[in-house]
Amino acid sequence: MSDRSKRRILVVDDEITVCKSIRQAILSDEYEVDMALSGEEALKKDGDKPYELIITDLMMPGISGLDLLKSLREARPEVNVIMVTGYPTIKTAVESVKMGAFDYLPKPFTPAELRGLVARAFKKAEGEDRGKGAVAGSRTPAGYYYMLGHTWLKVEDNDQATVGVVPDFLKTVGIITQLELPKVNEAITQGNVCGKISDADHFVHRIWSPASGRVIEVNARLVADSSVLRRDPFQNGFLFRLETGNLEEDLKGLLLAK
Repeated sequence: MSDRSKRRILVVDDEITVCKSIRQAILSDEYEVDMALSGEEALKKDGDKPYELIITDLMMPGISGLDLLKSLREARPEVNVIMVTGYPTIKTAVESVKMGAFDYLPKPFTPAELRGLVARAFKKAEGEDRGKGAVAGSRTPAGYYYMLGHTWLKVEDNDQATVGVVPDFLKTVGIITQLELPKVNEAITQGNVCGKISDADHFVHRIWSPASGRVIEVNARLVADSSVLRRDPFQNGFLFRLETGNLEEDLKGLLLAK
């Protein structure tokens, strides 16, 4: 693939060793990968020649990853941004998705997880480039809460809630070959893994929980037929039901469909 047709990616981190390791993990014939050691440098490089994907550390001196996201979204709303975050900043990472980040990647992560996330970001971009509209039934129903491009949450009585995956997430995933769900009575925290999808492209995609609590029911139907996820995402294709533990606070990190 010629340099002219390569996808352009910028990696941003104040530690050169981290930049280099991320760059090495994703560098390929398909991608041209540059580095920036600060938010300020990233904005300058992107201003000179815009990138299609920016992978940035969340916590940096000067212009933080969150500040960088705000500036990029104001200048170029179409740009995809992936946040790299540590466990103590998961809540901030959830907030970054609410602000329009494509996704976040908690440390530690494997090169395979990073490559899978990059592939998803470009599948999303390709769909938008081709002018694909929302498929039937893909709009999040009114009254549902959701993490943009990730999961949805339907609040039930007695502080219970149902969790599922939004169609926009599934459109960036290949043919599903395996679905991992949590176990009943398992404790789950908002922003952390609540399931995994393996696809025919040999990528593993982590699913983030939109709320914290204890799993009270898992959708056994999906074990036998994962295609229900795509065919009926907001009803029979739900992932699990949750007895919430911090609902009022968790809802602040989500968007409400109207």
